[in-house]
Amino acid sequence: MAFPGHPEPDPVADGQESVWDYPRPAIAEPTRRHILIRHGDVTLVDTRAAWRTLETSHPPTYYIPQCDIAMACLSPNPQRSLCEWKGQARYWDVTIAGQTLAGVGWSYPDPTPAFAGVADHIAFYAAPFDHVTVDGEQVTPQPGQFYGGWITSREAGPFKGVPGSRFW
Repeated sequence: MAFPGHPEPDPVADGQESVWDYPRPAIAEPTRRHILIRHGDVTLVDTRAAWRTLETSHPPTYYIPQCDIAMACLSPNPQRSLCEWKGQARYWDVTIAGQTLAGVGWSYPDPTPAFAGVADHIAFYAAPFDHVTVDGEQVTPQPGQFYGGWITSREAGPFKGVPGSRFW
C-alpha cells in the first residue's frame, strides 16, 4: 500500500506485522507477550499482562500493570505531555543501585475512553535500560528522542523517528 508523502513499507516476512497496517487513530490492545526489563541486577518489569498501543508507522509501545513493576524503584517526575489519542501523560524516574534515570517511564492516570485499558499502567523507553525483551528477544528502541516504541523482529518498518519522518 502506498502512503502519499511517506516511504514505501518494507516487505513483510512470515510472522511479522507491518507498522504501516497499524491504524490511525491509534488503538490499545492487551497482549500476552512476555515483557522483561532488567537494569543492573534488578528486574524492574516482568509481565505477561501488558497492553500495547499501535499507530501507523510506529512500533508498539508496551504499557505494564503496576503490580508487575518494582514500584519501589519509581518516583514521580514533574514532566507532563499531551497525546492527542491518550490524554495527559505524567512521567516517572527510575532509581536502581543509586543511578537515577530521569523521565524514562510515563503513564496516563486518566486516559481517554479508547485507552482506558492503559490506566494504572506505565510504559518505559527501552534505551536507558541494560536488558529489555519481548518474548526473550532484545528490543531496539524506536528511533528519535521522543518516541517510546520497541522494535523486534516481529515488526516491519520503516519506523517513524528516523530522519525525515516528522510528518509521516
